[in-house]
Amino acid sequence: MTDSHEHMFDDRTPGVEEHEPTASYLSYTAGLGLAILLTIASFIVSQTNLLWAPGIPVGLVVLAFAQIGVHLVFFLHLGSGPDSTNNILALAFGVLIVFLVIAGSVWIITNLNSNVMPMSKP
Repeated sequence: MTDSHEHMFDDRTPGVEEHEPTASYLSYTAGLGLAILLTIASFIVSQTNLLWAPGIPVGLVVLAFAQIGVHLVFFLHLGSGPDSTNNILALAFGVLIVFLVIAGSVWIITNLNSNVMPMSKP
């Protein structure tokens, strides 16, 4: 009976170590603070003349990627260690699939619009 009980706790997802460190309140608080700062910064960039007008989209994209990085590191706990390789590969595969769906949708919509013939006036 004890053997099956011990075996139940030995089943782990591939890449999860036995004594993997857990996140602390400090980690979540730091992530929340950075996420809030980046959100406020994006509102400031978009609502003020802080950046040159053509540079605003670039600034917002940079802040968006920074926000994604904060969420991946502080909330999803993705790191560069050997134990998180599977998580990073799963994330990369997910990003690839999302990119393919968006690119394919844009391609289809573009081709639909180019094939529409304008109606001639009688």
